[in-house]
Amino acid sequence: MLLPYHTAERHEAGCDEAGRGCLAGPVFAAAVILPSGYSNPELNDSKQLDEATRNDLRQQIEADALAWAVASCSVAEIDRHNIFQASYQAMHRALDALTTRPDFLLIDGKFFIDYPGIDHLCVIKGDGKYQSIAAAGILAKTHRDAHMLGLHREYPQFAWHTNRGYPTKAHRAAIETHGATVHHRRSFTLLAGGKQYALFP
Repeated sequence: MLLPYHTAERHEAGCDEAGRGCLAGPVFAAAVILPSGYSNPELNDSKQLDEATRNDLRQQIEADALAWAVASCSVAEIDRHNIFQASYQAMHRALDALTTRPDFLLIDGKFFIDYPGIDHLCVIKGDGKYQSIAAAGILAKTHRDAHMLGLHREYPQFAWHTNRGYPTKAHRAAIETHGATVHHRRSFTLLAGGKQYALFP
């Protein structure tokens, strides 16, 4: 059972990202404020849940949350600033979009860039410890997966409907065969050993 909060009687926003390690597509982030006393035993680290459960939980979280928001940083921004800065920027954008201002932030991971005027706590593997972080992770993951499914329809050669842009052997083989698309992160090592790749026509 995940913890309902870090400190009672305040609006805590959990924040998490999805897609940091991908070769293609934006990085997504979500911020979620759950109601006081909220409890959902199904909430867990999104990586521990199957796709159907994640999608069901997405609908429930969006219906139950006091406030929630999802944002992203583009491939161009990732390549310009680096994936870590882009991840934090996506989190800030999600926080900017919340309809309720939180009193405190619970951040999944080890690092974060201060959000103006709100204290935060970084929690390693926080999506397996706090409900609000787990909820944010599920929203970030499901919204990003839906985005990658849309891109897959344009570029079926890369099987983004299954690998979601992550560096699977099949994904790298497709890059070697077809080249890199505008949705691939050129600042990443797309092919093993720094091997050169063509650009997708």
